[in-house]
Amino acid sequence: MDFAHVPGPALSLLPPLAMGLAAALALPRRTTVAAGWRRFQVLCGLAFAATVLALLAGPVRLQGVPGLQPTVFGLVLALLVQGLGLVIAAFSARYLEGEAGQRRYAAALGVVLAAVHLLLMADHWLVLIGAWAAVGAALQRLLCFYPDRPFALLAAHKKRIADRVADGLLLLAAGLAWHEVGSGSLSALWAHVAQQGPSAPLQWAAVALVLAVVLRTALLPVHGWLIQVMEAPTPVSALLHAGVVNLGGFVLIRFAPLLDAAAPARWLLLGFGLATAVLAGLVMLTRISIKVRLAWSTVAQMGFMLLECAVGLYTLAALHLLGHSLYKAHAFLSASGVVREARRQALHAPAVPQPFSLPLAPVLGIGTVLLVLAAVGGPAWPLWWSALLGLAWAPMLWLPAAGGRLRGLLWGLLMIAGLTLAVRLVHALPLGLHDAPQALQGAVALLGMALLYVALAALQWRPQALARARRWSYAGFYVDEVYTRLALRLWPAHWMPEARRRTQAGGAPAALADAAQ
Repeated sequence: MDFAHVPGPALSLLPPLAMGLAAALALPRRTTVAAGWRRFQVLCGLAFAATVLALLAGPVRLQGVPGLQPTVFGLVLALLVQGLGLVIAAFSARYLEGEAGQRRYAAALGVVLAAVHLLLMADHWLVLIGAWAAVGAALQRLLCFYPDRPFALLAAHKKRIADRVADGLLLLAAGLAWHEVGSGSLSALWAHVAQQGPSAPLQWAAVALVLAVVLRTALLPVHGWLIQVMEAPTPVSALLHAGVVNLGGFVLIRFAPLLDAAAPARWLLLGFGLATAVLAGLVMLTRISIKVRLAWSTVAQMGFMLLECAVGLYTLAALHLLGHSLYKAHAFLSASGVVREARRQALHAPAVPQPFSLPLAPVLGIGTVLLVLAAVGGPAWPLWWSALLGLAWAPMLWLPAAGGRLRGLLWGLLMIAGLTLAVRLVHALPLGLHDAPQALQGAVALLGMALLYVALAALQWRPQALARARRWSYAGFYVDEVYTRLALRLWPAHWMPEARRRTQAGGAPAALADAAQ
C-alpha cells in the first residue's frame, strides 16, 4: 500500500499530541471515571494507528519542527511503547476500579507516553533531555500512587535523586558537545564525529552520557529503587520494566556514532554492564517473591543490553530491547498466572543436575550455535559472541540426576537451535542500525560471562558448601544499602515523620521508618 500521500509530519506528531490531549482530558471531573478511561483508550488507539501508518510510510524529515527526526528503529520502538500503553490503559481501568486518584494516574500515564514519543524522535540535546526529564517526573506520580507506603516513597525518593544527577550529566554532555560542534543538533554531532573524529571534549561528553544512562537504567549501584517499586500498582511495574527503563538502551543505540569513537566511554559502559549482568543474575536465582525476581531479572537484562552496546553489537541490543519489553509486559500483566505456576513447581523437589553435565553443557551449547549459523550461511556477529550465546543458553542442557536425561538433552539442543535461528533471522530486519564489533571488549565480556557460568555451576554442584555466598547473593551483596544510606544522609526525606505517624497510628511497628531514616 502506498502511503506517500499521507503527510509524514502529521503522522509522526499525532501520537505525542494524542497522548498529551489524553493527559489533559483526564483531570477535569466533567465525566465519570469510567467514561474518562474509555476516552483515554480511544486516544491511545488513535496514537497507535498513527504510529503504524508512520512506520509504514517510513521516516521523513519534519520540516518546520526543529529538534525532531524519526528513525526506523525509533518508529518501531514507538509502535511497541504505544501498543503497551494501550494494553496497560485497558488493564489499569480494571485494576484500579474503585480506587481514588484514578484521574491523576491517567494524566501521569498520558504524559509518560507523550514524552516517550518525543524522546524517540529527539534530534536535539534539549529535546532529549527535556523529554527524558518529563518521563521521570510523570513516572514519580505513578510510583507514589499509594502515598501511605513507605517503601514506595523511599524507592521514588532514590529514583528522583538518580534522575536529577543524570539530568546534570546530560546537561554536561550537551554543553561539551554543543561547544565543540557549534550546534545542539544530534545529526550535526554525527557528521562532526565522522569528519573530524572524537576530540577530548566529545570523549568527556560520551563518558557523561554513559554515566547518565547507567543512572537512568537502574544499573548497579543505583538499582535498588527498581526492586522496591514493587509496591506500586502492577500496571505501573509493567510500564516501567517493559518500556521506561529500556530507554537507556535506545539512547545508547542512538549515540552509536559517538560511542564508537570514544573508547573510554565504551570501557566504562562495559564495566557497569558486565558487573550488573553478573551480580544481578546471581541475586535473581536466590529470590522467592515472583515480582522481586522479575525486577532483578530486569536489572540483569539491562546490564546485558548495555554490555551489547559496549561491544558494538547495536542490532542485537535493539532486538534484546524489543524482546525484553514484550516479555516483561506479559510477565507483569499476567503475574497471577506466574504465581500459580511457581506454586505448582514448588510442589516438586528441585531437579539436581548431573555433575558431568555442568562442564559438558557449554561445549554442546556453543557447538549447536555454531552449527546452526554455519547451516544458514554464516554468523551475523563475531565468533566470540556466538560463544557467549552458547554459554548463556548452556543451563538448558543440564541433565537431571534421575529420569528423562536423553529427552531433556534433545529438548535443550532443539531449544538452543531454535533460539539461534530466530536471532539470526530477526537480525536481518532493516532497522537502520550499523554494528561496530569491538574484539577486545568482546573478549572481556566473554570472560565475565564465563565466570558467571562457573558461579552458577558451583551453586548447583555444591549448594551447601556455598551457603554463605548464597546469603550474600540473597542480600544483593549489600550494594543498595550503601546507596540508600548515602542518599538519605545527603538528601533527607521529609516524608519520613509522616510515614512513621501513619504506621504507628495503624498499630504497626515503626521499625520500617526507623530503618529508612
